[in-house]
Amino acid sequence: MAPTELIMDLQPRTRFDVIDVAARTRDQFGGVLDRYRKAFYCSYHTTAGYLEQSLCARLGYRRDRLDPFIQAVQKIFPPDAGYRHDQMELRDELTEEQKRVEPRNADSHLTFIGSGLRNCVAYTNQPRTPVYFMELDGVFEGRVRTRHTSILAYDREEVVHTARCKVPVSRHPINSVNLADAETGLLAQINELLEQHPVAKGRVEISLDPEDCDAALTVNEYETMLMRHDLTEVLRDPLRFMAQRGRSLLRDPKAIPFKSLEYAKYDAVRVLNEIIDSLGLSESALERLLGRAMGFPARRFLRLKRSVSLPISNAEGRPAGRVVRGTYQSPILIQWHNAPGGSRTVDVTLREFA
Repeated sequence: MAPTELIMDLQPRTRFDVIDVAARTRDQFGGVLDRYRKAFYCSYHTTAGYLEQSLCARLGYRRDRLDPFIQAVQKIFPPDAGYRHDQMELRDELTEEQKRVEPRNADSHLTFIGSGLRNCVAYTNQPRTPVYFMELDGVFEGRVRTRHTSILAYDREEVVHTARCKVPVSRHPINSVNLADAETGLLAQINELLEQHPVAKGRVEISLDPEDCDAALTVNEYETMLMRHDLTEVLRDPLRFMAQRGRSLLRDPKAIPFKSLEYAKYDAVRVLNEIIDSLGLSESALERLLGRAMGFPARRFLRLKRSVSLPISNAEGRPAGRVVRGTYQSPILIQWHNAPGGSRTVDVTLREFA
């Protein structure tokens, strides 16, 4: 069977909302996807996406476990915590009219990155199992946003071509690189590969060199204040914004019956307990997570990813497939240590669905 592609519009009800796309698909299209083995779900937004199927399965696909997990991460990035992204007077790329209506949503972007939400996920198709679209910024000042998602159903995927590419990076140890920027040239290389190796429906996977342990990848909005300032602060100190905005236990250190007053630096014990409870981990895992959170390694504390995917589609009557992404979506490389030689290596793999 040829792959089937569906496109849906979604209307969140609240700022944080969870929508079962699998159920919506059955209601809108019937059982058209039931005959396929796999489904590739894509969000075209930077504050809404999907969790990997393995994590959802671990949480039993249950809202009473999924929601607390995301909400616990949201507490690490509370609204109105002094984010540079939300200080409109610093946003030179916006007009005065745009500044008046631009959402102050840095917390949603950082929650997306930190919780491990993805723009695209591949699921083993289980027709009666929920597939949750996680919305972090669905309502702004009473205005409900319209969200777009697509589903590519298929039976298998085949590797069409693999290439290794060099990405020039900053000499600063903590930084991020917009892989969609023309100076980087990565998307241009991908488009050239698609011309040489056409793919009708599939995905392009961008992954880090397996030996590179000092970087991660995400798909999000590459806005200067968000990526060069707010995200940088998170990599230096993952709980900074919670400490800045939330209730700090330092006000009463004696109230913390824990092993070390170092753990009283932030109001983190309760939040991390919620994460541990939602994931069903052990007390020893909590100890390890606290040790990581109170030190530098945000790369371990946050669910940063080593690969990302973008859909390839020939929908809308296009003769050949092309990379599809949302208006503000960019693949982004995040680093927390310098790269030898001033560049990092990524592998680009074209995969076709069949």
